[in-house]
Formats: sequence, C-alpha cells, structure tokens
Amino acid sequence: MEQFKRSQTMTADINRRSASLPRALLFSVLFCAALLAGFGICQLLDISMPRLGIYPRNTDSLLGIILVPLLHGSWSHVINNVSALLLLMAGLYLGYPRSRWYALAVIWIGSGILTWIFARDSYHFGASGLSHGLFFYLLLIGLLRRDKRSTALLMIAFFLYGGMLMSIFPGEPGISYELHLFGAFMGVLMAVLMRHRDPLPERKRYSWEEEDESDLDEDPYWLTDQGDKKDP
Repeated sequence: MEQFKRSQTMTADINRRSASLPRALLFSVLFCAALLAGFGICQLLDISMPRLGIYPRNTDSLLGIILVPLLHGSWSHVINNVSALLLLMAGLYLGYPRSRWYALAVIWIGSGILTWIFARDSYHFGASGLSHGLFFYLLLIGLLRRDKRSTALLMIAFFLYGGMLMSIFPGEPGISYELHLFGAFMGVLMAVLMRHRDPLPERKRYSWEEEDESDLDEDPYWLTDQGDKKDP
C-alpha cells in the first residue's frame, strides 16, 4: 500500500513537471516574439532604438535602464540575442518556479543600473545583459544546488552558451561588454541569494533500497549508528 501511494506521488510529480514544460516554452517564445515584433515596428516607423538606450550618468536616459533589453541596432543583433534567450529563459522558468521572477527582475533592472553608473560614455542597448545574467544564474545555482534538475540545466547552458564566460571582458569596440559583465554579476548575486528558495526535487527511490530497509527491520540483529549490535 505504501509503495502504491509513493508511486502515485511520483507519477503526479512527473505529470506536474511535464505540464510546466509547455508553459516554459510558451513564455520564452512569446517574450522572444515580442522582441522581434518590437524591432520590426521600430524599423517600419523609422525609430532609432539605440537612442532610447542607456547613456551612462545622463539623466535623460534613465528610462533606458528599463528599456535596454528591448532595444537592438539590427536584425542580426536581435536574432543573436533571441537565439540565446529562447532556451535560457525556458530553463529559468522550468527549473526555478519560486525564484524565477525575482531573478529575472533583478538581472533586468540591476544590470541596467550598473551600466548607467559605471559604463563608458556611449549608448548601451540590447538584451545581451539579460542573456548573460540568465546564463550565469543557471550556471552558478546549478553548482550550488547540485540536484539532478539544476545540474541538467547547468550542463545545457554551458554547452550551448559557454562562450559567454569570455564575453564579459573588453573585446570589440562596438560591443557593450559592460552590459555582459553587469548582467553576469547580477546573475551570480541572485544565484547565491536564491539557491535555497526552490525545493529540491524528490529523490527517486529504487526497489532494491526498499527491500534493504524491510530486511533491516525484520533482522533482530542490526547495527546502530555507533556500531553496537542491538539485541532483541
């Protein structure tokens, strides 16, 4: 009877996770579609998106702190960012239901604030700060938690986007490495703060473990944790 109840619980847990996967993909696809649609509309209306971005220490560009992940300079720019965000946002949504909104909000706003304060005098724009923040969040929180789900998301993020580890350093003059760096910093910070917020997945128990425990209960001569043999 106990095994039947445990089996039902595990089945319900699997079904719950499976149901969340479509929602995670839908959320990620809708966000990326919004980025593409926004850029297309600005192109049609001849709106210069970069001018809406962050110009450090200029009070006229404070709104850019909020808008910066939505702004792009070219189709190649927005497509490159969308290709990374598509899986990184789905991984965040699927793996960390209790901390995902906190992580997303702080990475989004925090990277913009730090860029406005410390970056070079130039316009900074694009979703690369957000994508770097999500990558470093999934990377570090997987190392800190080390459960199967977090480790799987860590490995997927690393093998697909491991190059982000190097893009936080100065490179091409036209690339805002500051957005990358501060996004990564906020991702690391949130991983440390949120590592205990989501419950660990239930560990799968195998039949041989249950058999060993039942044999131990039936055996009158078993060892205590001090190594002394208990006598019935």
